[in-house]
Amino acid sequence: MLNRNIEVFMGCDASWEEADTVLFGAPFDSTTSFRPGTRFGCGAIRRESYGLECYSPYQDRDLADKKILDSGDLELCLGDAGKALDQIEERAEIILSGKKRPFLLGGEHLVTLGAFRAVYRHFPEVSIIHFDAHADLRQEYLDAQLSHACVLRRCWDLVGDGKIFQFGIRSGDRSEFAWGRDHVTTRKFDFSGLEETLGMLRGKPVYFTLDLDVLDPSVFPGTGTPEPGGVSFDALRQAAVMVCSRAWIVGCDVNELSPHYDMSGISTAAACKIVREMLLAFPE
Repeated sequence: MLNRNIEVFMGCDASWEEADTVLFGAPFDSTTSFRPGTRFGCGAIRRESYGLECYSPYQDRDLADKKILDSGDLELCLGDAGKALDQIEERAEIILSGKKRPFLLGGEHLVTLGAFRAVYRHFPEVSIIHFDAHADLRQEYLDAQLSHACVLRRCWDLVGDGKIFQFGIRSGDRSEFAWGRDHVTTRKFDFSGLEETLGMLRGKPVYFTLDLDVLDPSVFPGTGTPEPGGVSFDALRQAAVMVCSRAWIVGCDVNELSPHYDMSGISTAAACKIVREMLLAFPE
């Protein structure tokens, strides 16, 4: 059982016993390859969520009617990626063992691996839907296999071929794309093919990982590795709601907000709104 967090994402203050989804934060960015700062993302999302309403006019749903517990941020070992991943995995395991859905707030994208390891143990047939600007399929980056540039490759080590479906990808090493053609399904630039993918995965367990830099940096500059040519906010909102409402989501995460690169706060507000829409889209 987890203790209730004092500072919570808006409306996410259910008890452990009644919650069906449990939020937790992983403030880690020690393998960030360009601009650091994503360790501050999960805290910023939680604090700034109160600038929005709990009610979504897009879905005509309200977080006040949901049973969601925000269990707060982990205190991670920032100097040891392996240990930090173990800590994230342990929290996700507690949530899954309680028959609840873990919803991880990053942090850099490597944090996904910790949560996914626990999900894979409970759901060995799980597939991954991955929204991102970057393929994240490198075998190693700067001699490190535990890197945000390698996170989907490490997930592939667990699930193997035909289980990873990527959307919005517009950046990566040539070798990543060459390797990916034989092992994962990659849709470049946008969300084309998402409905067909969801139809194919109907009734099967899915882990959903959403790297916010899939957004165009004109909309979302507050990230460590901005890539021009991304999707609009509304395209992402609609796609994320589609995934969360139509797929059997057994775990998910939102990552790569680096709030201090956008002092206007617009990037953080966008992240908050995506999290809200995802939480509201989960079926009752």
